[in-house]
Amino acid sequence: MSLADHFRELRNRVVIASLGVLVLSVVGWYVYADLIGLLIQPLKDVRDASGREIVNINFGASITQPFSVQLKVAIFVGIVLSSPIWIWQIWGFLMPGLTKKERRIALAYFCAAVPLFLAGAALAAWAIPRTVAILLSFTPEGAANLQDAMTYLNFVLYFILAFGLAFLMPVALVGLNQLKILSARVMIKGWRVALMIILIFAAFVTPDPSAWTMIALSIPVYILYWGAIGVSVVMERRRAKKDPTTAWKDLSPDEASPL
Repeated sequence: MSLADHFRELRNRVVIASLGVLVLSVVGWYVYADLIGLLIQPLKDVRDASGREIVNINFGASITQPFSVQLKVAIFVGIVLSSPIWIWQIWGFLMPGLTKKERRIALAYFCAAVPLFLAGAALAAWAIPRTVAILLSFTPEGAANLQDAMTYLNFVLYFILAFGLAFLMPVALVGLNQLKILSARVMIKGWRVALMIILIFAAFVTPDPSAWTMIALSIPVYILYWGAIGVSVVMERRRAKKDPTTAWKDLSPDEASPL
């Protein structure tokens, strides 16, 4: 294909992906009332548990904010629901340039990344109510707590996104191992550093003074870290078996090789 043909192919796939997001954003627009109810439910739970009269979101920042919030939620739903469409378009654009082996590898990483991201998002959904309750517990007695709607929405969405990306860590580690950038031995030696980074990350996204939530959320990510090490060890052994120099590369210059 000529360069112009490549650009036309890219244009067509971008148009299809954009139409998919646009059409399914309409679905997000119609389910907005139910979805926003789920998002602000943690605030209602805090209100009912604490007995405060005013704990809710506030659309008073500007007259256009209710529309902006609904539009943002609708587009977010459209992007999520249309993910098979735009991911397939990306895959279809890149696939002709990959070898048969590279296609299998890329498909394997994709199949591993999607469930891991969803698992991280589900874990974040479980942690959000507790996190909101802890943060709002610092509100002085008798004070109202009205959250700006857009700010609260950004907090919830970024919280879910952060956990989803954290669960992609093993995919990145295995990828670096396959590229021979990061060996399993280095990952095993650096387990203390990895544990510290995971705990710090969990502390930032789950500000629980008792630290129990931080530990509970760190455990799955740390287990995935060791899972990535296990996969890397298996891959390194397979590569060693296929390497013709494995039988003699560690021999001294005075020692005869099996060859």
